[in-house]
Amino acid sequence: MREVRMSRVRFVLVIGGALIGGVLAAGTAFAVQGHMVNARAALNRAYNQLDMAAADKAGHRAKAMSLVQDAIAEVNAGIAAGAE
Repeated sequence: MREVRMSRVRFVLVIGGALIGGVLAAGTAFAVQGHMVNARAALNRAYNQLDMAAADKAGHRAKAMSLVQDAIAEVNAGIAAGAE
């Protein structure tokens, strides 16, 4: 009976340690990427605002939308590179 109890204790400790390690690793990954994720969200909001703006801006609105899309692509590439 004592052996079974010790096995359960070891099992709980191993699973608990694995869960804590996983949470810490995921938290670290997010913390490292947090600013990039926030930047991407801000860029998406900026693109949506530009999209809702009146179209007649002598081409500047369309150019800004293109640049924001390029910036979103770069941020996505940075997030991907940071996840490796």
